[in-house]
Amino acid sequence: MNLSNSSSLNLLDLPNEILLLIFNKLNTVDVFYSLIDINDRFNQLLFSSLDISHFDMTTMSMESYYDRAFSIDDALLARIYKELSPRLSHELTQLTVEENSMEYILKNTACPKLHSLSLVNFQEETLLQSLTANSILRLLLAQQITHLTIDVPYDPQIESYDVLSNVFLLILSLCERLVYLNVGQVYSDCNAFISTDNLPPLNCVPATLTTLKINVATFDDCLYLVEYLKSLSTLIVNVKKIALKLSNIRNTGEIRNLKCFSLISIDYTIHYDDQVVPLLRRMIDLNELTLFLTVLESFSTYVDGVRLYNEILVYLRKLNKFTFSINTGVINENVIIDLPSQRDVIQSFMGRKSEQIGAYVDYRKHDNVGISRVYSLPYQFEYLAMVGSSFPGGAFRNVQYLLMSDGNSFEHSLFVFISQERPLLKRLQIDNCHPQKMKTHAPALIKFPYLILLDLTSAHLDYVEQFLCDKVTCLPSLLDLCITYELLTTVTNNFTNESMRRNCAQLKRLHTSSTIHADKLHHYFPLLRRISY
Repeated sequence: MNLSNSSSLNLLDLPNEILLLIFNKLNTVDVFYSLIDINDRFNQLLFSSLDISHFDMTTMSMESYYDRAFSIDDALLARIYKELSPRLSHELTQLTVEENSMEYILKNTACPKLHSLSLVNFQEETLLQSLTANSILRLLLAQQITHLTIDVPYDPQIESYDVLSNVFLLILSLCERLVYLNVGQVYSDCNAFISTDNLPPLNCVPATLTTLKINVATFDDCLYLVEYLKSLSTLIVNVKKIALKLSNIRNTGEIRNLKCFSLISIDYTIHYDDQVVPLLRRMIDLNELTLFLTVLESFSTYVDGVRLYNEILVYLRKLNKFTFSINTGVINENVIIDLPSQRDVIQSFMGRKSEQIGAYVDYRKHDNVGISRVYSLPYQFEYLAMVGSSFPGGAFRNVQYLLMSDGNSFEHSLFVFISQERPLLKRLQIDNCHPQKMKTHAPALIKFPYLILLDLTSAHLDYVEQFLCDKVTCLPSLLDLCITYELLTTVTNNFTNESMRRNCAQLKRLHTSSTIHADKLHHYFPLLRRISY
């Protein structure tokens, strides 16, 4: 290889050793899509030298924020299977597949070393049928699989959890060797949930199961898991809503098996004191605790270092790692309660099992509302909620889901600042009914290069105009728009304003409140594929 003229180098010039290093860093299917049949040398490298012990047969394309495609071209899939099937039976230990690929890989190939299986984008009904029929999948789960990950399509408008809940129950009864189970936590922004409302007590649970990652509908479901899965040492649970307790499961008694517990719940809860605190106090042998909570309090004060220590941490004497982000909204109405300042909140953590922490406090005197956020540093979460107009920023560069809410207006300069502070943002929700005070926008263009979903359902018209006008904001990746019919027709001048459609040039899904004439919508948004009401 001639290195004297580096500008003329291309992929074909690289030695086999470098190419193999590149291949094994890339997604398997993407490598085949890009490099198959370039020449005989590449084919030989791909099919003979590629490490297929950890085989990923998926490649994701985004149809919209909630609609993701993983299927592979049938001809390519058949070619891959034909070339690699002799090796699969001897080398395959970990497999990631979507529905279409599973038949090719598992139907006619015995894989005695396969112990880890990831099922990506499987329809819930298809998965349930495979588990109840005399299928290859059922046999594998019963006899071989120790690590299982399940991902199903998620639609926030569907409130039925029955099918996935039954899948979860079947897996627990089938998998005799299961050590690790992940149900629905493959992609943090698309969480399919289960409910234990109609599930019987768990009598047949694999004693080997030590780690569970799962999304549940209510806090009662979390209590159900703790009650019946006694073998767990690690439980990572995302709770959709921490609401009033309805089940008969007691939230009492010591829990000695759990060493690692993670509880994430983005939605507001008023049941922090009577549900969350009692559960955490029971976990007396915890080594690691992760909390993301949004707490709504009345006639009270913030969840700060003093409260965390006195109510929870003092009971967890073996705890050596505490990762948290706890947002508190305090509404005291006509009751005068002195809320602590930001400095007071930070000082409340001194000497109380806490390392480096951050805090943000905002008090609105006119309606006696206080908002506090306390968090461990470095910030570990993809979510950031309750961001107000006076938010100082910092420490949150990895945040991908941002909820902005305030009783004061959001000005243009704040969105410029947010776009610079959070470059990886994929989802943004604006909850603010107050008009902007400065309607003349500054020259600085607001840029969100990776923003996929924009939720303006509860936003004032000023923010809709700001985000959809391409002279003010640049949204090159926007696929989903959540907005009311009235706001959409107003800002687009009944779908005639050309400057308001450019930021929606890639729009694939519209989430709106009322039925809109489909022909008019598709003319204005030519790539639109789905309308959700």
